[in-house]
Amino acid sequence: MKQQKSMQAAEEGEARKSAPMRENEHTVSARKAAIIVGASSGIGRETALRLLARGYRVYNLSRTAFKGDRVRTIPADASVEGELTRAIGEAGEESGAVDLLVYSAGFSMAAPIEHAESRDYRYLFEVNYFGAVEALRAAAPFLRRRGGRAVLVGSIGGDLPIPYDGFYSSSKAALAMLAREADVELRPHGVRVSALLPGGTATDFTYARKVYGEQDSRSYAPSVKRASAALANMEQGGMNPSLVAEAVIRLAERKNPPPVSAVGGKNNVVRYAGKLLPERLTDWLVRKKFNQR
Repeated sequence: MKQQKSMQAAEEGEARKSAPMRENEHTVSARKAAIIVGASSGIGRETALRLLARGYRVYNLSRTAFKGDRVRTIPADASVEGELTRAIGEAGEESGAVDLLVYSAGFSMAAPIEHAESRDYRYLFEVNYFGAVEALRAAAPFLRRRGGRAVLVGSIGGDLPIPYDGFYSSSKAALAMLAREADVELRPHGVRVSALLPGGTATDFTYARKVYGEQDSRSYAPSVKRASAALANMEQGGMNPSLVAEAVIRLAERKNPPPVSAVGGKNNVVRYAGKLLPERLTDWLVRKKFNQR
């Protein structure tokens, strides 16, 4: 009998030794999980850092790894169909559920519509719009598991034209409508989707913009140069990306978030003024702002 009790005690001891591992595994799966498409820099990186401070398990989906070991990077190119689906599936299965999806990938080009290369503007739409569509589709099953949120980072440029960055403005306008449509469809399943519209933000995005030179812009070259310079100054003198990141998180944490909202009082005024004023007047103001005739 004593030998049987001794063996039983030994087995219980072994079970206790293994219990912390099972408990840790449960704790990891119970943590809130966030997937950020484009967390390697700019607004996406700032959002990742703030989510880490809130205890989230954060995944970065991009071609470039997140600097630091607290965010897990799953390499994915938003312009290649299927890559975000694969990466989101991997992150979702690993975490068990997705509490927040942030789409912060983007590409911009300063080019005249008449002479823009189709490969450039098609790539832009793949990154800025179709990538967001794929991310939402892939994340939806995981978002439904805990009534998650999705925030698509758009731009005030989706409400007002940006001279010679028209493809970017068009893609961001489409992104805002995508958020509204997705919010209508996913709301009955406990998921909310919003588009957040920052204005000019001081990040390296400015320096990654593809600007057509004199040869490619042809007769538009002087105007393209003036417009792209004005836009760069506006961005680098604009909002700190940390403020936009905080706005992303506040929007995600709201019980009843608006489908579309701007960041900051000034940008909200600009947004609503653009809706109230005649388009002829707002377009004239835009031309003046970007040094166009």
